[in-house]
Amino acid sequence: MFYVYVLLSEQYGRRYIGMSNDFEKRLIQHNAGYTKSTKAYRPWKIVYTESFDTLLEAVNREKYLKTGVGREFLDRILHL
Repeated sequence: MFYVYVLLSEQYGRRYIGMSNDFEKRLIQHNAGYTKSTKAYRPWKIVYTESFDTLLEAVNREKYLKTGVGREFLDRILHL
């Protein structure tokens, strides 16, 4: 199973969209500072996830959520 997840910086209100086969472990890594692009905005919390059977489906969904239309979709459902 593959997951696309959306993190929200609890302190700065920034959003991060990622993909993993273990999003809970990945959240720990983000909050521990292992990821350069998210290190400065810790702590993070998971606000949205979607699961997929294949890596290709997850990659395509992650790419979509990073587009303008995908960000608008997230804004609507997350009320950001």
